[in-house]
Amino acid sequence: QSRLVESGGGLVQPGGSLRLSCAASGFTLDRLAIGWIRQAPGKEREGVACIASSGGHTFYADSVKGRFTVSRNDAENTVTLQMNSPTPEDTAVYYCAASAGSHCSGNITWGYHYWGRGTQVTVSS
Repeated sequence: QSRLVESGGGLVQPGGSLRLSCAASGFTLDRLAIGWIRQAPGKEREGVACIASSGGHTFYADSVKGRFTVSRNDAENTVTLQMNSPTPEDTAVYYCAASAGSHCSGNITWGYHYWGRGTQVTVSS
């Protein structure tokens, strides 16, 4: 019954913006850290962002720092990834994932127990 569903992916031009959402069904995200992880052909899996259960601690990959923002709305049981000024190098399938605890791992690429199916983001002119 428990699942995560990503939405908001699609085609965006370089320099534009896109917002991805992650919604939980069958359980609440209130006590869990949530990460966004991407996978692109020919590239290694990369943790993009992670937000702790409190919302006061966020972590970002150097490649997206200053451009992407992760936030959570526990009242709506959702987590959002705001993508500003994307480049073609940001093209990937983006997954949201929940940890088993309230804190992000030291390596935000790993440490998650529940995964969504992913949503495709394509950055192109």
